[in-house]
Amino acid sequence: MTSSSAEVSAAVSPVTKGFERLLIVRLGSMGDIIHTLPAALALRQTFPDAFLGWVVEERWAELLCATSEPRSGAVSPRRPIVNHVHAVNTKEWRHSLTSVQTWERIAAALSELRGQNYEMAVDFQGAVRSAVLAKWSGAPLVYGFRQPRENVSSMWYTHQVEAAGTHIIEQNLSLAEAVAQQSLDIPKVEFPGDAAAGTKIDHWLQSRHITHFVLLNPGAGWGAKQWPAERFGQVAKLLAKNRLQSLINFGPEEEPLARAAESASQGAAQAVGCSLAELIALTSRAQLVIGGDTGPMHLAAALRIPVVAIFGPTDPARNGPFGTRSRVLRSTSSLTSLSHRAEPDMGLMEISVDQVAAAAQQLLGESNG
Repeated sequence: MTSSSAEVSAAVSPVTKGFERLLIVRLGSMGDIIHTLPAALALRQTFPDAFLGWVVEERWAELLCATSEPRSGAVSPRRPIVNHVHAVNTKEWRHSLTSVQTWERIAAALSELRGQNYEMAVDFQGAVRSAVLAKWSGAPLVYGFRQPRENVSSMWYTHQVEAAGTHIIEQNLSLAEAVAQQSLDIPKVEFPGDAAAGTKIDHWLQSRHITHFVLLNPGAGWGAKQWPAERFGQVAKLLAKNRLQSLINFGPEEEPLARAAESASQGAAQAVGCSLAELIALTSRAQLVIGGDTGPMHLAAALRIPVVAIFGPTDPARNGPFGTRSRVLRSTSSLTSLSHRAEPDMGLMEISVDQVAAAAQQLLGESNG
């Protein structure tokens, strides 16, 4: 990856040589934020003395800052990349735009954002709302992709960058390279250290005499990406024949999926709900993670935990596990589509329980070899 591969449409300002205040905009979702972290960390390492802010949805703030840590101040192990976390709740804002309280919250958030006097904003999301927030920050320079996810977003950019690379992590790094005006290496991601979350997970595992386990994640962003929950339970049954304990992670509104998988496992797996900080701790202790194209799978890859990734309509070349040992399962009949369809992808349904279990056993065998 070289800086020459990231073409910038506007004249590059020398301010990037010594800027002091930089804003990153990537609101969500979990996997997308994780895919942005390497680029953000590369900028932090390139400009160690700069003040870095990040605008993020409130529900994902724990990916940037431990709950026990103030959201503004010097970089620390509990807030390892940014100096200031600007947490927003755009979903709530959109659903209650007629409320005076909502407009007061929006005004307060924008006032806090503009009060930091950012010199440059970098929109890694490419959506209208993220581009508008980048512009409303007051930063005179706004960088974004030349072909953003929502084309109209580019009208708010002063500098448009041609994305380079195949994987989204590589593409995000190319945007960071345009900002830094130099080639950047992809660093290993740092997550906030949360001792309390780690202790809670350790106690939970010890109380159940669990020392080695596989973590299953049946949830998905939309139906077309979701391998049937019952099949995750059947995979757990097969793994249990080799005395492998399975745990089933579930997030908000995903408990029915986890319970369906738990029931299908016939006692071979146990469902566990976690906060984000607890999920980071739990995942870091797993021997293997099995899941689809969703945040917890990308979290495992970022933590360098082996992954079996089950793909359907999304392209693993762009969105697959990055930087860890993995097995990606995808049927040749699956066609790449970002359409958020509710019905399961037919190619995804062709992936069998035996295939997933075999891929897991192969990866586990390599780990123990």
